[in-house]
Amino acid sequence: MKTNVYLVRHSHSIYTSDELGRPLSEKGFSDSAKITEILSKEKIDVFLSSPYLRAVQTIQGAAGHFGKEVELMEGFKERHLTSEPAEDFSLAIRKVWEDWHFSWEGGESNLAAQERGVSELMKVLEKQGGKNIAIGTHGNIMVLIMNHFDGRYDFSFWEQLKMPDVYCLSFDGSRFAGAKRMMD
Repeated sequence: MKTNVYLVRHSHSIYTSDELGRPLSEKGFSDSAKITEILSKEKIDVFLSSPYLRAVQTIQGAAGHFGKEVELMEGFKERHLTSEPAEDFSLAIRKVWEDWHFSWEGGESNLAAQERGVSELMKVLEKQGGKNIAIGTHGNIMVLIMNHFDGRYDFSFWEQLKMPDVYCLSFDGSRFAGAKRMMD
């Protein structure tokens, strides 16, 4: 039974300290139209998303195209890096990718975040197997999930990821069969 999972990294958002309610920027809304165009060609059966507003807003147009609702799933929210904003984000993110067991105070290690994301994905595959599934999510957790299936998806890959971006992961049952970028 073949299942396609379209992992959608959210579009550009307006920075606020409210991670949950941070909305898309004007550019983000404009770019989300491209996501709707891409996904509208893929006959998506199910729309899932991180509970963060920017992830939901990125796939909402495509869900509307198919007359579907977006179901929120905690496991696809972005990895929590630190309890307080990092003084040097580049250093903070590089450190957790260099040492997968390391976590900043109040944050998740790569291993913990990956385990959370993969566990959620496996539940989705079990429940929604054989369907085309779009998941609105975030760059770090998206790459950590992809890395579980193929080590080529690493820190360097994350650094070149676009905002928004879409990768289709194909599964035969729960066995990973490959990934393909959907954006131009």
